[in-house]
Amino acid sequence: MKPPIPKDHVDLLLDQWARERPDLDVSSMGVFGRMGRLLKHLEKARSEALSPFGFNEGEFDVLATLRRSGSPYTLSPTQLYRSLMLTSGAITNRLTRLESAGWIERVVNPADGRGLSVHLSANGLAVTEAAVAIHVATQEMVLGGLSDGDRQHLARLLKAVLLSLPGEAISDVEFAAREPESP
Repeated sequence: MKPPIPKDHVDLLLDQWARERPDLDVSSMGVFGRMGRLLKHLEKARSEALSPFGFNEGEFDVLATLRRSGSPYTLSPTQLYRSLMLTSGAITNRLTRLESAGWIERVVNPADGRGLSVHLSANGLAVTEAAVAIHVATQEMVLGGLSDGDRQHLARLLKAVLLSLPGEAISDVEFAAREPESP
């Protein structure tokens, strides 16, 4: 016989709601409560892991997006804010900070002299490579208690939830054309 699974903070709140409002099915709170608590733990772990590099999670997301776009690690500001689900103002602030640190360069788009392209600098590429390795190791540590099968199952469940939300599904045509537009 397996030992009982220990209780967590969410079990406490579920028990309290069951006592106070037995007429409500609060099972969704178990899912969202745990996702929320997990997100806080992950944000703390990521923040601590990235702090030695001198940037925050939002700035790391910009650098990582440029890196995963492939050589020459260049995207337009519009491509960046769409990929990161940000406003143009929010991306501008991040780009200003990253440019000041020397991790990106904003250059005139050769295809359209009116627009700018954002390019990962040599220093930005080096720091991003190191930070991505730490980022992955941090995520591995957080998921350390799950088997490979459990991870795959969790990923499938989370994907199913995401796909039920507007704007999350990507058509086969969009996926096939996933190469970024030329900046």
